[in-house]
Amino acid sequence: MASKHVLRFNATNKNSRLSFDFLMSGEKKIETRAATVRYKDIKKGDVLVFVCGGRKFEKKIKNIKLFGGIGQMLKVYKVKDIMPNLNSLADLEKAYYSFPGYKEKIKKFGLIAVVVK
Repeated sequence: MASKHVLRFNATNKNSRLSFDFLMSGEKKIETRAATVRYKDIKKGDVLVFVCGGRKFEKKIKNIKLFGGIGQMLKVYKVKDIMPNLNSLADLEKAYYSFPGYKEKIKKFGLIAVVVK
C-alpha cells in the first residue's frame, strides 16, 4: 500500500515558493531533497503531499533515484525539469546552496530526485 509523505516549502523563501508553484502547475517534474534519513522511506508509488503556507496538493511518485551530488544528477535529468526558472549547473548550485546548511547536507547524504506525475 502506498504511503503519504509531507514535503514542506518555506513560504517566505522565494526559491521555495517558485518550486512549489512549478510543481503544482506541472512545469517542475522532479522534486529534489538532500537524502537525509527523513526521506529514506519514500518509494515509487507513494504519494507526496506538498505544503507551502496554507496551500497544498498531492502528486504520485513515478520514480525515485539517489545521487552523490548535483553534477551526477544532471547526467540523468535536465536543469529545467528540476528548477524550470534556471539554466545551468551553476544556477542550480547557487539555488541549493542558498538554503542554510544545504551544501554540507548534499556532500554528506547526496540528493534524492523524485519524479512526480
